[in-house]
Amino acid sequence: MSALADAPADARAALVLAHGAGAGMHHAFMAATAARLAQRGVAVLRFQFPFMEQGSKRTDPPALAQAAVRAAVAEAARRWPALPLFAGGKSFGARMTSQAQAVQSLEGVRGLVFFGFPLHPAGKPSVERAEHLARVELPMLFLQGTRDALADLDLVRATTAQLGERATLHVVEGADHSFHVLKRSGRTDAEVLDELADAVAEWGRGLARTAEIGEIA
Repeated sequence: MSALADAPADARAALVLAHGAGAGMHHAFMAATAARLAQRGVAVLRFQFPFMEQGSKRTDPPALAQAAVRAAVAEAARRWPALPLFAGGKSFGARMTSQAQAVQSLEGVRGLVFFGFPLHPAGKPSVERAEHLARVELPMLFLQGTRDALADLDLVRATTAQLGERATLHVVEGADHSFHVLKRSGRTDAEVLDELADAVAEWGRGLARTAEIGEIA
């Protein structure tokens, strides 16, 4: 399994970041997100799913994809044993990470981060893909655009509400599934990426503070 690490010297947390179905760990979104998180003190390990390694357009079966997530989590824990560890991904990578956690806890992982959770196929709103989230006993951060064709925002809101305190929803105004915004929005894609990185870093810091309070108590 190929992997890339963006690790600042002053890292305070680590994130395993899985790519989507259409592009691998070298994709511009993946690289830019990892770089921005590193600037905010989050070490990032990007990795390739087997299908992407093989140059296939057909995504891996869930069991194989979940095994890749577990291997990447183990590698991140080996590299950064002293850092709080999180896992997640973009679209397909987000869903495979959450499914892996639902089947069996990802060792050492404190929370999951979803960049555009693919709630349903485009044009077919449903929540079937979210049913396994009820079995995820970890804090989850959902980063969702208001123009995401794979995640009707009303359904996303209903899904996260059902998950209760475990779920945090950060809505990115005007962004589509790729977190692209239209020029008429008055924002740039770079500004959206900064917003995403800020949201992840702040959410992670909040979890860390909660854990410290719990340890003291």
